[in-house]
Amino acid sequence: MSSAEENFAESGLILPPPPKPLGVYKPCLVDGKYLYLSGHGTVKEDGTLIIGRIGEDMDIEAGKLAARQVGLAMLSTIKANLGSLNRVKRVIKVLGMVNATPDFERHPYVINGCSELFAVVWGHENGVGVRSAVGMATLPDNIPVEIEAMFELK
Repeated sequence: MSSAEENFAESGLILPPPPKPLGVYKPCLVDGKYLYLSGHGTVKEDGTLIIGRIGEDMDIEAGKLAARQVGLAMLSTIKANLGSLNRVKRVIKVLGMVNATPDFERHPYVINGCSELFAVVWGHENGVGVRSAVGMATLPDNIPVEIEAMFELK
């Protein structure tokens, strides 16, 4: 069985720099055997953000890729603060928020971009937890997706 680090390496994806808080909060918090991640945005490899509203500035597939990018930013925060993705036992909960036009209805499909990434890293059994995917009128800096999550640690 491959480790989370090995699974991520095999994906060929590259982590962006861990995002810095843009307000008064911690990007992550460990409480006993649980890791809580604050809402993360669409940080790219160069530190800039993917910007846009789904249904207006970008289509659903671009939104799904943006959600994957949020997942990568979350992985970067985990590595920066815990040292290794292998410290995570499983995903407990994901809350995905989608900046979309009022007529857009496929928020879960967009958030699959992050959920599919987590399934690759930790396997389907441990990488898929409970989830909510909701639409928002706006998100900070006009990012298309923001996601927060809770994990169980080893």
